[in-house]
Amino acid sequence: MLESAARLMAGFSVVAVLILLLSGFTRRSRLAGGWLSRLWTVLLLGGLALLQFAHLQSLAGRETFGTGSRIYVALLFLVAPAFYLFFRGVLQLRREESPWILACFVPVLLAPWLDVAIAVPLSFALGSAYAIHLGVLVFRLRGQRQRFRLELVGMGLFALIALIVLAFGISLPLYGFNGFVLAYSILIGLALALAIHVLIEFPDIGEKASDAVVSTYAVTTLAQVDRERAVGRLRQLMDEQVFTDESLKLASLAGMLDLSPHQLSELINTQFGVGYSRYIREHRVAAAQRMLLAEPEASVLSVGLSVGFTSQSNFYAAFREITGEVPGRYRSQQASGADRIPK
Repeated sequence: MLESAARLMAGFSVVAVLILLLSGFTRRSRLAGGWLSRLWTVLLLGGLALLQFAHLQSLAGRETFGTGSRIYVALLFLVAPAFYLFFRGVLQLRREESPWILACFVPVLLAPWLDVAIAVPLSFALGSAYAIHLGVLVFRLRGQRQRFRLELVGMGLFALIALIVLAFGISLPLYGFNGFVLAYSILIGLALALAIHVLIEFPDIGEKASDAVVSTYAVTTLAQVDRERAVGRLRQLMDEQVFTDESLKLASLAGMLDLSPHQLSELINTQFGVGYSRYIREHRVAAAQRMLLAEPEASVLSVGLSVGFTSQSNFYAAFREITGEVPGRYRSQQASGADRIPK
């Protein structure tokens, strides 16, 4: 039973990673800020896929590229720092990484001289240190949980799976290597399935996390800014519906206000209690609500695109997040007089 589940999850993992990489996920994803962050993503996904391929080889009784090979040992040391740096990319704590961050991968060089029985607990011990640091970083965002509560639940479950994996890796001598392979295969598959679900359900999670990080860690940049004038001008731009430009970015909107991106981000956080991306989504959804009722013949998709959303999935996710309903149902309920049209 467990072996069948392990085979299933390992095969799913390999196929899922190939689909993500071939679909251009690392280029289109908003999870990362630059090419280094995309590199961490590729290393993590590729490392997990190769680990699962090695598990399949071992379960089939072939060890040429199985769990007893030196390549497998190197992958164990590769995945832990790649996961750490990937998660930092999700939180977008730094736009540019120091070259010294490459020191995280020095243990990979130890792979040719380590036995698997030693390498597994050692690699997961290092992973524990990374996990503790990430836990501290996420804990500091607890004050922003109202902004992306459901996403934090998903991230929390993902972290829980990682902790279970760490526990299995460190306690390897207690239950043997075969048990580790079965457990590790299943848990990697579950983690990838959860990650894909979170990305589909919350396609803008990177933007939300970035907003929360800015609000939590930023030092005030508004000391020399006339806040009342800036807020008034911002409201005017929203009345002019500049948000319908699907390419509108924080930097471009800040330029219209003669502010820096950091200043605009802090202004929206302090004055409206939300991050930039949430602020823009609220205005787009409010405009969509009005348009859904004012133009009953317009398709839901055309409404979403006309107010600035780039796809139907993004529109539906934002609309449901803010109103609690999907656009079509909202339109039918409003048409029957269930709710009021937003002002």
